Amino acid sequence: MPGCGIVRASHGKGRHCAPSPCRHTGILIGMEEWSSRLGFILASIGSAVGIGNIWRFSTVVGQNGGGAYLIPYLCAVLLVALPLMILEMTAGQRIRGSVVTAFQSGGGPLRQAGWIVGIIVTLILSYYLVITGWTLGYLVSSVSGTSRVFAEFTGSYEPVSFFVASAVLCGAIIAFGVRKGIERITSLLVPGIFLILIGMVAVSVRQPGFADGMAYFLSPDFSVLADPVIWSAAIGQAFFSLSVGYGTLLTYGAYLGSGERIPRSAAIVTAADLTVALLAGTVIFPIVFTFGLEPSAGPELAFTTLPLAFGLMPFGGGVAVAFFLLLFFAAVSSAISFLEVPVMTVAERFGLSRRRSTAMVTGGLILLGLPAALSYSAAGLTLWGVPVLDLQDEVFGTIGLSVAGLLIAIAFSWYFDEERLWGDRRTRHLLIRPLPVLCRYVIPAALVFATGFRIAYLLVPG
Repeated sequence: MPGCGIVRASHGKGRHCAPSPCRHTGILIGMEEWSSRLGFILASIGSAVGIGNIWRFSTVVGQNGGGAYLIPYLCAVLLVALPLMILEMTAGQRIRGSVVTAFQSGGGPLRQAGWIVGIIVTLILSYYLVITGWTLGYLVSSVSGTSRVFAEFTGSYEPVSFFVASAVLCGAIIAFGVRKGIERITSLLVPGIFLILIGMVAVSVRQPGFADGMAYFLSPDFSVLADPVIWSAAIGQAFFSLSVGYGTLLTYGAYLGSGERIPRSAAIVTAADLTVALLAGTVIFPIVFTFGLEPSAGPELAFTTLPLAFGLMPFGGGVAVAFFLLLFFAAVSSAISFLEVPVMTVAERFGLSRRRSTAMVTGGLILLGLPAALSYSAAGLTLWGVPVLDLQDEVFGTIGLSVAGLLIAIAFSWYFDEERLWGDRRTRHLLIRPLPVLCRYVIPAALVFATGFRIAYLLVPG
């Protein structure tokens, strides 16, 4: 392509040239690729499996009909989240550029909407790193044998320090690149998450409250299936759990070789994500019921109630270390996938090296995240009486994520060339054939439905 300054990647000893942006299209030429399909799958699982999988899924299931909730949830996963995951990965693989470039390649009225998606994921990451810092702080305390009360922890400035440390750690991982950074760390973190969960399940099944905990978690109440609010919650949880709509999987898809089969990889990622969520519930609820704790406490469960239970358990110190190591691994594996989105965009748009763009973005994230970090610290920063982090989570993590997912679904299913995305209609794989319809109509309708119910819930008293 004339005037693009093509730079070819060096393959000697795993070294790669810095990506060279095409001045006309912004597409990264000679960019790194995953070393293997397994590396891509592990990185994608790491993106999907976050700290919300550990406590949020279990709590939502328990609060919304137990095992019956799995019916709308699985429908939401199969008809909404999984197709959007495949769409994101495929668009990234075809375009091989940042989120901004991907949207611009499709043209149409959403040509510049990639900036909106990139800004949303950056704002989400700015407070997600604060929660990552909490997991790091509790991990350090549990390793040192110090019992922490959440009010005491957030009554100091330690959360700010751990937030900065988490941001710097994630930035350092991203700075090493796709293979030496993201792929290498997720190949350790993801198996670690499964090993810790399996070990904690072995502890959980021996708890006296195992039967009661599993009954709360999975006993079905089929009457909830007539409630549209439950279906709305299931759609939101499916997006939240699988990390679709952030643009992270689109970015990861850009590092994928053209011959890789995305639907199969996406199905593996989805199955792994659901397995983690179910294992987490199997760990948490028996402990909760054994020690008479509140099962619907949500995030409070991890940082307030479960630490009390660990203090009463035999070998509770070791269980606490395992639990907070699990949370920290899950948080970091997701955070680095979020961070890759703005880093790739900055590197591509401004022609910077990966290390320089990572340093710039990480520094900006620390500034952006300080209000959220200060809201759960001795400063107690609030807006309208609500902690800044809570406001950000509601606006960006719930409503903003739905908007980003809607933009991705519409932009690539309506304005991107269908044959370039999905291949020739006559030769498409059986699993691919329903995806254009699902992405054009079902996903946007589901997102509008879920977002509308969420906004109504926030605005209408009672």
